[in-house]
Amino acid sequence: MRRDLVIIGGGPAGLAAAVAAYGAGARDILVLERDVELGGILNQCVHNGFGLHAFKEELTGPEYAARYVEMARERGIECRCGTTVLDVSSERTVTCLSPERGLETVEAGAVVLAMGCRERPRGALNIPGYRPAGVFSAGTAQRLVNREGLMPGRRVVVLGSGDIGLIMARRMALEGAEVLCVAELMPYSGGLKRNIVQCLDDFGIPLLLSHTATRVLGRERVEGVEIAQVDGHGAPIPGTERVYECDTLLLSCGLLPENELSRQAGVGLSSVTGGPVVDERLMTDVPGVFACGNVLHVHDLVDHVSEEAAHAGRAAAAYVAGGEGETGRRVAIEAGSHVRYTVPSSVDPARLDGPLTVRFRVTEPLRDVALVVSADGRELVRRKRRVVAPGEMEQAVLGPAVLADVTGPVTVSVEGGDRG
Repeated sequence: MRRDLVIIGGGPAGLAAAVAAYGAGARDILVLERDVELGGILNQCVHNGFGLHAFKEELTGPEYAARYVEMARERGIECRCGTTVLDVSSERTVTCLSPERGLETVEAGAVVLAMGCRERPRGALNIPGYRPAGVFSAGTAQRLVNREGLMPGRRVVVLGSGDIGLIMARRMALEGAEVLCVAELMPYSGGLKRNIVQCLDDFGIPLLLSHTATRVLGRERVEGVEIAQVDGHGAPIPGTERVYECDTLLLSCGLLPENELSRQAGVGLSSVTGGPVVDERLMTDVPGVFACGNVLHVHDLVDHVSEEAAHAGRAAAAYVAGGEGETGRRVAIEAGSHVRYTVPSSVDPARLDGPLTVRFRVTEPLRDVALVVSADGRELVRRKRRVVAPGEMEQAVLGPAVLADVTGPVTVSVEGGDRG
């Protein structure tokens, strides 16, 4: 079977890419989703706060997802749920499996990778102790509470202060559980400031910075978690241990882009983000294969996921219509001081027909800084910021005229400021 555009993932990224590709003229679009319904992780995010940028109103996760599901249906975009993609080749051959159709191979003119991300499991954290019941990832607990109507436990410790962990601390408290603390290895939180305020401060839940779990107590069921303070190298400090008696440990220790299929396709991955290395079109180093959303790099706002995915969808539609098109020179985009990574990693100024948005994260919290984009020994953009933090994505918008005569690498840096 041949399709012009195959999108892998029917969550917010995949649906936004499909809708935008349709708007750019693509009609032969196929969305493949392994779950039994569209919407992805948003279906279990029943809290509000979504859609403020995309729809100019505050929505819950299911409401936000429903908007895009409806837009896809209105356009007649074919979406197959319950379909697992087994393989993607470098020639854009997609192999998938479903109960209705069995094993199937699809030849695609272009592929958009939108598989999202997954949580870092307990096995990757190396916490001493047995493996008792009561240890959950925060996302698993979220699904149990919000979709299955089940409570993981009644006395809870949360390890890691990512946004899902912060939100689940609040959710468990609202359901009547006692949340004893949120312990964070780093000296700053990995979540949005608003989530720290709304999910912890408003509920009197302590946030223990520079702390980690050193032992899980209990054989059959969690009976307690030992928390210790850590030094500047992340090593526990002897004598600072404290045992919190609890029956549940929730892990919110980072998200990883879901890139097994990307590797199969031969896509080059970033050693920093774990996601594909892409150009200004969000195309990977495999021609005709694009990436967007949390499979590319982990976002903090779904509105930005949709915006980025729409760009990938339009670029994929243009690729199907005209292939590579005209090319100019390839200019690298690099992370400078206090910047962990940039997306995209390169730009061809000749391809730009509008502003280029460069997204990035800083390495540490800083105050009173300047976000600076420079190239060829001169500043292209300088913007002041009162506060920047690793938990909140930053972006710089570069107009085509700014990049028109750039020859050397473009560097994104954060200058000045004090540690926040």
